[in-house]
Amino acid sequence: MTARQKNERYEVRLAGMGGQGMILAGRILAEAVAIHDGRNAVQTQDYGPEARGGASKSEVVISDGEIDYPKVIRADLLVCMSQEASDRYYYDLKRDGVLILDSDHVDRSPTSRAVALPITQMALDVTGREITASMVALGLVCGLTEIVSEEGLQNAIEGLVPAGTAEMNLAAMRAGLERARQLQSESERL
Repeated sequence: MTARQKNERYEVRLAGMGGQGMILAGRILAEAVAIHDGRNAVQTQDYGPEARGGASKSEVVISDGEIDYPKVIRADLLVCMSQEASDRYYYDLKRDGVLILDSDHVDRSPTSRAVALPITQMALDVTGREITASMVALGLVCGLTEIVSEEGLQNAIEGLVPAGTAEMNLAAMRAGLERARQLQSESERL
């Protein structure tokens, strides 16, 4: 997996369908990095005219230096929570970029290098709520890339999720983080 490099621009795209929490996940990631980890970050978002069910994406650009352009040019990390997102954005991923797919909603992986996991099912198993799949995905991002600290992510989740849902969202994030650590341990043994 790709760890962050000092003073480099690191581009993240979180994409799926409206209602999957990608916009909130992007806000949480950006706040975790900027407020809690002390780096520069900017977050932008885009979603279709449908409030739920249409295409949705959130982009976060991270750097220790200045950020002169707020949009993703070539993603270092792409999280796809739907087949449409995978089909649409895979070609914007850098050659050595990290691709995380929700295998519950993405049937055709564009590459064998993808980390394809049942993210939505993991969320259901831990919290009973599909919407927390975005928090599982953030845990995976934290554990696989090290672009954000666990503590920063936890603090941002506590500050940004709807009142009364912090523990549920934190449990989902921790499930993703634990799975990422398992994957890292398995790859080190190979």
